[in-house]
Amino acid sequence: MMKKVMIVEDEELILQGLRNILDWEALGLDVVHMAHDGTEALEMWEKEPVHIVVTDISMPEMDGLTLLRKIREKEEQVRFIILTGYDEFDYAREAIRLGVENYILKPINEEELERQLRETVQKLEETDKKKLQYIDEKTQWINFLSGKSLKEEYSKYEKILGIGEEHGNYYAAVMKWNADRLKEKKIAEVLVELKKESGLRIVHLPPDNLLMVLLDSGTDEEGALEYFSELQNRIESSFDIMTFIGVGSCFSSIEQLPEAYKTAKKLQKYLIIEGYGSCISQRQIGSRKTEVVRMDEALLRKYILKKEKESAAAYIEDLFISNMRKDASAGSLYQTAVRTAMLLQDIKKEYRLESDRFYDLTELIETIFGADDILGIKAAFISEITEIMECMNEEDTLYTPVVRQIIAEVQHNYKDDMNLKTLAYKYHMNASYLGQIFQKEVGCSFAQYLSNTKNGIAKDLILNTNMKINDIAKQVGYPDTSYFYRKFKQCYGVSPASLREMKKY
Repeated sequence: MMKKVMIVEDEELILQGLRNILDWEALGLDVVHMAHDGTEALEMWEKEPVHIVVTDISMPEMDGLTLLRKIREKEEQVRFIILTGYDEFDYAREAIRLGVENYILKPINEEELERQLRETVQKLEETDKKKLQYIDEKTQWINFLSGKSLKEEYSKYEKILGIGEEHGNYYAAVMKWNADRLKEKKIAEVLVELKKESGLRIVHLPPDNLLMVLLDSGTDEEGALEYFSELQNRIESSFDIMTFIGVGSCFSSIEQLPEAYKTAKKLQKYLIIEGYGSCISQRQIGSRKTEVVRMDEALLRKYILKKEKESAAAYIEDLFISNMRKDASAGSLYQTAVRTAMLLQDIKKEYRLESDRFYDLTELIETIFGADDILGIKAAFISEITEIMECMNEEDTLYTPVVRQIIAEVQHNYKDDMNLKTLAYKYHMNASYLGQIFQKEVGCSFAQYLSNTKNGIAKDLILNTNMKINDIAKQVGYPDTSYFYRKFKQCYGVSPASLREMKKY
């Protein structure tokens, strides 16, 4: 693969000369940017990063060394070749400290520049090979920990970890850190420090997980938890990072490690409740509530429709903070969050609310499952509720008596074979005229409103019961299950089965 290059030089003649002096393609290089100063170069790099930067030091706006520092803050693997007419030790010393490939004096020697570029390409290729090897090793570890490795391969992992019968019992733990806030260099420093721990073996599982195996056979579960908690405190204070550790079950042989890892990995779900800085074990969360937390959907709906922002925010605070933290299981949290997301989706559909600032249902659920902590979930819901209130038009909620009667009829008799023609006859109205009134006031056709009502009730049954999907379809008046699937997905953007799987999370 061709390596991308940027040339930075404030003198146009030299810039063009550098572009034309070499056969870049023959060197496996593609010059994608030519900039006249550091500021312009940084803007170009942010639009399309490169592998190698050939830059002058002395330039207006931003010099070469400042450019180097700023790019290295974003990507540490970029290679630099510095060009300058200043033969001063301070420049050279600073450039070397910042990790440039070389320091070349003007006037530029064509052969020297070509040699340096060839060496730089070779180093980049060696780095790429190491990365591929590293990825392959991590893939093998993940396969092993997932129980997909062949039995004859177990001895390899047993040897790497130093696990043998003489050690007795072991404990596996999984540490997670916030990858967005932790640079690769700091991760390496953390790994180096942990490798110094006596009786501890570590395996980095990119991007943000670390398997730790404690070899001390004289430790019980409480002692293992205490050890990992103390280790966590030292790492966090030494490197100014926040971590979350789940301590898995005790195991006595390499064959049992995948199951112990699985237990520790499952505990990562509790990061959202416990937050970073916590270290927990399976026994600690065993007493947590696993049943669905009671949620008064009618009350929250009332607060939203009446635009009582403070009451709605207080209810969300109570639901997701007071009722969840340190007490509920992660499964209960996610079930409640999905139910809340579906309620908000129902309100937006029913009242024809549209806004570029709205989450769609898929985005909101992805936000829920991607949140680092429970505060993130709460914030997402309060933001969405606020947006709903701002978009609601009071006039849209004022229905004429006949439309209110039809809506009530649908709510009570949605399972029946209802249509606008029979309802118009019942209320002594022209069916076409009634349809126009309903469309104007409710914002959708009668058939669509009936379908939305059925799907809303089906949604509640999927989330709150263990009824089979086929039975739910019949319960809400869909004798054809495949037709139910199609209408439900049109309404919510997810299939009934997908929603059921979210409940199981």
